[in-house]
Amino acid sequence: MREQFRTHINKFVNVGDDELTDIISYFHIQTLKKKENLLNEGQICKASYFVLKGILRKFFVNEKGVERTTEFAIENWWMTETFSYLNQKPTEFSIQAVELTEVLVIDRNAYNDLLEKHPVMERYFRCIYQKAYAAAQMRIKYIYEHSREELYHSFRNSQPEFLQRVPQYLIASYLGFTPEYLSEIRKKSIS
Repeated sequence: MREQFRTHINKFVNVGDDELTDIISYFHIQTLKKKENLLNEGQICKASYFVLKGILRKFFVNEKGVERTTEFAIENWWMTETFSYLNQKPTEFSIQAVELTEVLVIDRNAYNDLLEKHPVMERYFRCIYQKAYAAAQMRIKYIYEHSREELYHSFRNSQPEFLQRVPQYLIASYLGFTPEYLSEIRKKSIS
């Protein structure tokens, strides 16, 4: 865990051994079973999660009772419900493990203490949030710019690891399709 987290942090900022030891002390590890929720709709998000192993998804349930996945996080990606986390208001989302998942958890108070005592982590998290914001902007662009079929092929080409690990009904939910429509697109691709 230590080396995995160090490698990830050092992609953005440089942290020495002693500082890393102190930084890691702000986190704890949590293991989740497949389909276990970290956060449920109506709760207040009080933590951020770094995926060590496994996959998380963020989703909401629409007025028709259909789950809509808005985000995935695989190894070395972060996930939180930012609006609820920042404003300490009840969330409209849930965060769930797609498979057996292990995460590093930092709660809101520990996060604030970490940033105060280790300014290098403020720079690190700024880089992480900028990257996430840019990815969200590109996702919106793809949704507006591409047909549904093109959207699937773009996702398949840019994120092939998801197709191997994430059930098709969740990929369909993320892309805004029904599972049946995704199945039709996949059949067309094969023939």
